[in-house]
Amino acid sequence: MNSKAALAIFTVLLGCGLNNIFLEYIIKLDPGCGHLITFLQFLFIAVHGFIFTHKFGTVKPKIALKEYLILVTMFFVTSVVNNWAFNFNIPVPLHMIFRAGSLIANLIMGKFILKKKYPFGKYLSVGMITIGIIVCTYYSSQNSSAKKCIDCDMTVNTNNTQAPEDPNYFFWWAIGIALLTFALLLSARMGIYQESLYTRRGKHPSEALYYTHLYSLPGFLLYSSSIMEHIAVANGSEPFEIPILKFALPLIWVYLVLNVVTQYLCISSVYVLTTECSSLTVTLVITLRKFLSLIFSIVYFQNPFTFAHWLGTALVFVGTLLFAEVPTRVLSGLSKTEKSKKKD
Repeated sequence: MNSKAALAIFTVLLGCGLNNIFLEYIIKLDPGCGHLITFLQFLFIAVHGFIFTHKFGTVKPKIALKEYLILVTMFFVTSVVNNWAFNFNIPVPLHMIFRAGSLIANLIMGKFILKKKYPFGKYLSVGMITIGIIVCTYYSSQNSSAKKCIDCDMTVNTNNTQAPEDPNYFFWWAIGIALLTFALLLSARMGIYQESLYTRRGKHPSEALYYTHLYSLPGFLLYSSSIMEHIAVANGSEPFEIPILKFALPLIWVYLVLNVVTQYLCISSVYVLTTECSSLTVTLVITLRKFLSLIFSIVYFQNPFTFAHWLGTALVFVGTLLFAEVPTRVLSGLSKTEKSKKKD
């Protein structure tokens, strides 16, 4: 493994892990600010790309701009819907576990769109992941906290239990699950389209990162009222004094800035990793990142997590490793090592 790949792996684990921490801090203070978070992340990456990738408009794109349109649309909708789900009683641990089911969506799309055939082991691993997500989804519906949803006028419950006085609680939670499912399938479809685009036009990760975020910005006009509403909420949050500078900023804005910066570190590192490592390595790194983020979220933020949740989580991540054929490759590597030792 070269130094660039090693650095990318480190920054994926660091950037994505920190991003989840700051995301959870924000969600606890303002659960309905998903559109604002997404908009700021896209804006930062677009501005950064305009300066360092597009060189203030002097560098021509290697892929025709019109070919990015479909990719941008799917990418924008996926990102917005994933963050929007927090408005519907979806806790962060469930959100992370659910998105870990991307392999399921990829298999479904591969089978029905690309007409691919998969060995039994693939179906077994996907079955484990599916069961794991169902277990976590069901028990989260019983135990997840009913947080205040500004856009949905939900009930606040600080005891991390479902609010029985809110007859619409389960309905809004089901809407959140439906949104996550839609985003999961759309993300898989986007992956298929992206693979086809890169096959025809070549891989240009920095350019793709820049244009998918730049062209998505006009879409946020649809959510301008929500964005402005939660900017006001952020402005009204308690002040936080920046160390050394002796300058105070609203606390939510501090977390938003940190979230945006770490999101860029996370996603740009993933793009680099896809060009430096095999898909197996990328899968392993992303799986490890999700698992570490999940454990930290449960322990540090004291999110409700029962034995059933642990069982579901184990099924999701073991299934992911089986899907990536990690055990087979490890055993194959050990076998080759033993044979080489015998020859020596």
